[in-house]
Amino acid sequence: MIEDETGRLRELITIGIDSSRIRDFDLLMERILQSARDFVRCDAGSLYIKQEDRLLFSFTQNDTLSARLEPGRKLVYNTFSIPVNKNSLAGYAAMTGETLNIPDAYNLPGTLPFQIDKQYDRISGYRTSSILTVPLKTHTGKIIGVLQLINAMDKDRQVIPFDKAIEHYVNYFASQAAAALERAHLMRTIILRMISMAELRDPKETGNHVNRVAGYSVEIYENWAGKRGISAGETERNRDVLRMAAMLHDVGKVAISDLILKKPARLAVDEYEIMKQHTVAGARLFNDPASDLDEAAKDVALNHHECFDGTGYPGHVDISTGEPLPGHADSEGKPTPKRGEEIPLFGRIVAIADVYDALSSVRVYKEAWDESRVLDEMRNGSGRHFDPEIIEAFFSVLPSIKAVAGRYERG
Repeated sequence: MIEDETGRLRELITIGIDSSRIRDFDLLMERILQSARDFVRCDAGSLYIKQEDRLLFSFTQNDTLSARLEPGRKLVYNTFSIPVNKNSLAGYAAMTGETLNIPDAYNLPGTLPFQIDKQYDRISGYRTSSILTVPLKTHTGKIIGVLQLINAMDKDRQVIPFDKAIEHYVNYFASQAAAALERAHLMRTIILRMISMAELRDPKETGNHVNRVAGYSVEIYENWAGKRGISAGETERNRDVLRMAAMLHDVGKVAISDLILKKPARLAVDEYEIMKQHTVAGARLFNDPASDLDEAAKDVALNHHECFDGTGYPGHVDISTGEPLPGHADSEGKPTPKRGEEIPLFGRIVAIADVYDALSSVRVYKEAWDESRVLDEMRNGSGRHFDPEIIEAFFSVLPSIKAVAGRYERG
């Protein structure tokens, strides 16, 4: 028993160390849920984040339903919120701070204030049986969310109740998870505050827009990395950095005049030339990189308007001066363009994510395009605006991209 307890504690410490390396809030939720499910060996689970008096259904995983999908596809789900009250398991846990261990969700005593909503099971053809619902408490006792683990499995993958003895380990895990989520939320808040400066200047540069671009970028990268045989560890590290860097792609717009940013029409040629400088201004914010995030943010800000065929901007430019790099000036003294793999990978990925979202959204000078027109434009851009290999990854994960768009709805 002592050896088992030592082993479990060692596993929890390892999970905590691994989770602490993830800085992005969304990706951390994914890791926390996967780690919890691995630890208790269960088939499915969900994560809720508390927002005032409601719980936002933020992330879910289900091995049984995922196994029914085509290879390479991911489980698509919609977000929703439920009240923090005693009418649902998650709401009860968030309200009372109690852990709920339910052996059979379909046979709850009528004396309990909550029953499960069987609608999801009916729609998906799934059978929820055992449920372990755990509040995510910080060290101060503040509840920031709820972790819900579904259908514990034995070694033969038969559904069994959750062992009562596992509860205190999962509660310890939940406290670690809550602390990590608080740190990641602080990082997200800092990034969104930086973006809000651009939003004050450019009304279309909203939190939802940057979250969509970041979410699309991660989905595209993950598919591309899988096809390239990139290791799981490298893929996870890059997803974390890419998502945050992608959120900062247009932060350089704080340096552009309101007369240009807020012009309710297409820009004149000279205005467009000034607008192009937001790429250099954004990169300049990260010109003395102190971390891999700074380096990635610089690459994305500078290169997300480069084109695969060399027709984009700003080209080979010194971000400190705005002048062409040595040996990279054309006959008119302008920077020569970047093309192909001269453009950093993250810049090529965010270019696709940004254009897709821009075409799909309302702008002051246009209505949102319909989906078929957007996708035709994306296909036609292969080899010209976009890296053909990465645009192929984009189309491979289109259902997941649409799910991201649903989670961060366009205004």
